Amino acid sequence: MKLKSIIYLAFVLLITGSLFSCSKDFIELDPLGQPLVDNYYSNEDEAFSGLVAAYDIMGKQSKTFENMITMMNAGSDDHFAGGGGPSDGIGIQSFSNYSIDESTIPPSFWNDYFQGVFRTNILLENLPEVPMDDALRARFTAETKMLRGYYYFELVRLFRNVPLFDKPILTSEIYTVEQAAPEAVYAQIEADLLAAIPDLPPTITDPDTEAGRFTQGGARALLGKVYLYQGKNQEASQQLAEVNGTPGGTSQYGYRLLDDFEALFEVSNKFNSESIIEVAATSQANVSYDIWGGGQNEGNTVNQMVGPRGYSRTAGSTAPDYAGGWSFNTVTQGLYDVLKDDPRFDATIADLKALEEAGEASYTPGNRDTGYFLKKFMPLNEDKSTGGGNVELNYTQSVYVIRLADTYLMEAEALGASGARAQALLDAVRARVGLDPVPVTMDNIMLERRRELAGEGHRWFDLVRTGRAASALADRGFTAGKNEIFPIPLNELENTLIVQNPNY
Repeated sequence: MKLKSIIYLAFVLLITGSLFSCSKDFIELDPLGQPLVDNYYSNEDEAFSGLVAAYDIMGKQSKTFENMITMMNAGSDDHFAGGGGPSDGIGIQSFSNYSIDESTIPPSFWNDYFQGVFRTNILLENLPEVPMDDALRARFTAETKMLRGYYYFELVRLFRNVPLFDKPILTSEIYTVEQAAPEAVYAQIEADLLAAIPDLPPTITDPDTEAGRFTQGGARALLGKVYLYQGKNQEASQQLAEVNGTPGGTSQYGYRLLDDFEALFEVSNKFNSESIIEVAATSQANVSYDIWGGGQNEGNTVNQMVGPRGYSRTAGSTAPDYAGGWSFNTVTQGLYDVLKDDPRFDATIADLKALEEAGEASYTPGNRDTGYFLKKFMPLNEDKSTGGGNVELNYTQSVYVIRLADTYLMEAEALGASGARAQALLDAVRARVGLDPVPVTMDNIMLERRRELAGEGHRWFDLVRTGRAASALADRGFTAGKNEIFPIPLNELENTLIVQNPNY
C-alpha cells in the first residue's frame, strides 16, 4: 500500500468511525482526496475518536504478524527468526539472515507508521476548530504531537531516509514527495516532544479510564532516547534524570523498579510502577483470521508467535502448562550462555530441551530450533481467551515500549558510562535481581541491557547505534554500511521520487 493509499485510508477511517478496520477491497479504491474530513471533528467526542485512531497504530509493537518485537528480535544475535520453516514469513526470515531486500521487507513497517503520521496530522489540523474545553484541547494536542514524534522516531531509526510530513497533503502531491535529511526528521521529533511535555499530565490519575495514555514522564523518556540515538548525551541525561529520579527510589512521576523482575511479565500486572510507555492488549475484539491484519488487531500476537509447536506435558508432569505456538524467536546459544548464571534466566528463557530430556514435556522442533524459547511472552493455557474469535490471536499481555530499567541504563550510558550517578543507576538494575555491583563501563552497561531487556526488541537497535552490529552479527550476514537500516519497500519506489537506501 503506497503512501497515497494510506492517506486515503486515514481519511476514511476517521470519517466513518471504523477506526480499527479496513478490507482489501476497500483500500484498492481510488483515493478521492481531502474533502472526506471536512464535516468531521464537530465535537469533543469526534476529536477523541480521532485521538484513539492515532494511538491505535502503536499496536504495531505486538498486535500483528509483522510486529516490531519478533521482527527486531529476529535480526539480533539473541534470536533466530524460527517459525515453521525457512519460508515461514519471508520478511522476518530475510531479516534474520540478512538477505532482506526491497521485495522481501514487509511493507507494513513503512505503511503502518506513516498511517500513524497521517492520522496525527489530520487531527492536529482540525483540533483548533473543535468546540471543546481549551485545557482538554491542549492535552489532546500534546498527545497527538507525542504520537507523531513516536511514529517518526520508529521510521527514522528503521529507514533513516523518509519523507517528512508536518501537515496533511493532497493525494495528488504524493508522487513528488522527496525524502528529508534524517537531521530534519529528528529536529521535528524533538520539537513535537518538547511542545507536548508542558500540556501532558504528570501522571495518570484515573487508570480505569486513562491507562496507556501519554504523560510527561513518557514524553521525557522518549525524548531522552531520541537524544541518545543522536549522540546528544548531555540533553539525553538531563531528560532521563527527570524520569528516573534517585536510583532505586520513587521518581517524581511515581516510577519505581518492581521488586520482582518476573512480575514484569505477569499478564495481569499491567501499567505497574516500572511501566513508562506500554501497549495494552485485549481479547474484547474477538479477532479471527478473516480480519486479522486488517486493522482489528487488539490481541497480543507475540505470545502465539514465540510459543513452541506441538507442546505437550507428560502425564503427571509439573512442567509449565504452555499453550502451543508457532516457534518464532528461538533463543540463540549466545543469549543462553549470557543468561545461564543470571537470576533473570528463568523469567527470560524457557528451556524446553531440558524439560524434554527430563521426560517432563515434548514439543515439535521448528526452524532453527535450539530448544530455548522466549519465556517473557510464552503463552499459558490459562491465558487463552474464552471469548469469540481465534484464541491464538486474542492474548492480553501488555508490552513495554519503555520501562524504568531501560531508562536507568540509557541515562548511565548518556552520562558517559562514568561517575557516581551512572554507577548508582547500573547498581540499581542489578540489585533488583540480587546481583552485586560491577564497575560502570560501556561494556558493562551494554551487557546489562542485553540481560535485562532480552527479547523485548531492543538488542538490534543497541548493536546498530553503538557500532557493534557488524562484529556481533557477522555470522548472520550483516553488511556494514547497508544493514544498519531497512530497505525501502519496492512499491514505495514505483512512480515516486523516493530513492532506495544505500547498497540495496
